[in-house]
Amino acid sequence: MKSKQLIATITAVLVIAVTLSVVYPTEASAQEVTPFPSREKTISVTGTAATQVEPDLLHLSFGVETQEKTAKEALEANSSLMNAVVTAIKSAGISEDEISTSSLNIYPVYESYQEKLTGHYKQELVGYKVSNILNVDTKKLGLAADIIDSAVSSGVNRVDSVYFTLSPAKHLQVKDDLLAKAVLNAKSKAEKALSPLEHHIIGVKYVSLSEFGMPSPMPMYAAFDMAEGMAMKSAPTPVFSSDQDVSTTATVVFIIGSN
Repeated sequence: MKSKQLIATITAVLVIAVTLSVVYPTEASAQEVTPFPSREKTISVTGTAATQVEPDLLHLSFGVETQEKTAKEALEANSSLMNAVVTAIKSAGISEDEISTSSLNIYPVYESYQEKLTGHYKQELVGYKVSNILNVDTKKLGLAADIIDSAVSSGVNRVDSVYFTLSPAKHLQVKDDLLAKAVLNAKSKAEKALSPLEHHIIGVKYVSLSEFGMPSPMPMYAAFDMAEGMAMKSAPTPVFSSDQDVSTTATVVFIIGSN
């Protein structure tokens, strides 16, 4: 009786073992039926795009510097001259919203001297200087000479810069256009390189866009002192704009396949 029970138990264990081996395949057999993914073939190409753009924004920076014995006197003298300057450039065709204050500074002025008895150098307060600088940003490019001449005639004794550039709206428009062209240029280069290799583009893996490249504005008018400024009143100031070279690049990694 016990031997029959033992035989039945062994038979049941064998059945369960066979069943498990059928239902749950081993790790080795599972790996054999799973295909190994192939590595992608890629090509990296940098495309470029460049153009010449006519500027649509005029920027001028100029101001008035005055010096008096007291800060109050220096500020009053400066304000009087600056009010005359603003009135003059408005008369030349510039609106108030095209004018902004760049900086207003009041600082003491010292002179150094040497004491006769001790030979030591000391400083003496001789007055105060006020510097008030205005910015003019306008799309009226043809008014550059009139603005400068009117400002100098009204009391401006320093002109820091005058240059032509792109307005934010035009800057964005040109940037978007050039980026698209740079990507197409990269695609064209890749296609030409792959043609003799009997490969072609089947996808894009990565795109890197560079910053919009535009040269720094070239000043059209340098700073000058009062003597030069007075001399300029006798003749109109020649100021000319010129097209600007702008460029950008785009690096694209293409996924490729054989023909």
